[in-house]
Amino acid sequence: MSLRRSVPRSIPGSIPPAVPRSIPPAVLLGLLLGLLLPTTPVAGAEPGSPVAAPAPRVVGPLPGTVPGDRLADRIEDTYPFFSTPDDLAAAGYVEEEFHLSGTADGFAADGSPVAEDVPYTTRVLVRRPAHARDYSGTALVEWQNVTAGYDLDALWQAESVVREGHAWVGVSAQRVGVDQLRAWSPARYGDLDVTGGGGLAADELSYDVFTQAGRAVANGSVTGGLRTRTLLAVGASQSAGRMTVLYDRVLPRQEPVFDGYGFIVGPAPTRVGAEPVFQVLSETDVRTAQRPPDTDRFRRWEVAGGAHSGHQGQVYREPISERDLGGAPSYDCDRPPFSRVPVHHVTAAAYEHLRRWVERGTPPPAARPLEFEADGVTKKRDELGLALGGIRLSQVAAPTALNTGDNSGEAFCRLFGTHVPFDEQTLARLYPDRAAYVRRVVAADLANVRAGHLLPADAKRNLRDAVGAR
Repeated sequence: MSLRRSVPRSIPGSIPPAVPRSIPPAVLLGLLLGLLLPTTPVAGAEPGSPVAAPAPRVVGPLPGTVPGDRLADRIEDTYPFFSTPDDLAAAGYVEEEFHLSGTADGFAADGSPVAEDVPYTTRVLVRRPAHARDYSGTALVEWQNVTAGYDLDALWQAESVVREGHAWVGVSAQRVGVDQLRAWSPARYGDLDVTGGGGLAADELSYDVFTQAGRAVANGSVTGGLRTRTLLAVGASQSAGRMTVLYDRVLPRQEPVFDGYGFIVGPAPTRVGAEPVFQVLSETDVRTAQRPPDTDRFRRWEVAGGAHSGHQGQVYREPISERDLGGAPSYDCDRPPFSRVPVHHVTAAAYEHLRRWVERGTPPPAARPLEFEADGVTKKRDELGLALGGIRLSQVAAPTALNTGDNSGEAFCRLFGTHVPFDEQTLARLYPDRAAYVRRVVAADLANVRAGHLLPADAKRNLRDAVGAR
């Protein structure tokens, strides 16, 4: 699949598609949904003077690319786990993998220090422009999601990252992901450890490991010497929950490394810090009318019709799961799953606002919240069943299907939302002809572009899809 700085066939979403049989899906789902509940403000924390995070030692880039044998005895005959199938070379990009090692401090979930100078070794996966002239100077450093028991590049959005010339860096910060890597390819990952030899198995080192990985990006040691001006930390779902602990409880003890933070389809910090915070939520993630207000350091957007893990991510990950996990999962949900509302388009716009917020001090625009009934927990819906309020992309403002953030059934179904195409009678009632439909799409997306909730290039993508629709 060729990118060529335009549109890939699909973009990853934000939650793992598969749950290893050894990890009970119900347990994982309960933990994940717990992260979506409102967080309790941090009270009265008075940490000591922030300390500088050391720069880790770097080994790499490691040899080996797809295709390869993950069970080979030599690193050069293997390849990075979940290596992207996107044609990065055609877009002037490279994918490289590194091992980082050093010593990290450990912190409990309440931010209290529990260990100092514990040796660790982990990996980072880097996708970046091959040439400095094509680099925007912005790096998105993702705390990789491990809800399904393995590292997932949930926020790798090839279309927008390549288009803008950003670098993307995935960090393996947690024990579950690292343990799976070790088992998946002992030759490539057998020396990795983020537990201090098993003594810190509750991810106490993860916060410092992630921060040190950010420093390795900032100094160019994992980006081919590219000069990064703006370093953004991003995390989705479970990873956003981890980053919330980092921001609220650990960051006050450290010298800042990241310039801004993006919390996607998951919780966000309550502490008011120097670094701006952007939270983007799908309809799935908004479960109460109680929400924090926007401030000069915090912005929250809610996307009507969007799912925590939608269609784009499932399509992108299916061939990777077949290659690296031996198969892609299927789901028996109570309603047809996987909303087609492209939450990743809104996330791409949020990243650009976060970058300008950091570089120029320009605060992002606000967004209308989703609407609730008087009980504060039931979302208001129109006669078609579509949620009211929120950022309304053309897939909701000019609908051809019922897209929602709700579903039920086995395992992760609750996070997939629904997609139910309208019948011909409904479509004929909404749109007398094709031109009327296209006009509705254009009007909706122009309004979103003007409001700052959608990038022009993504509006063009929506228009192409609308014109090509049957």
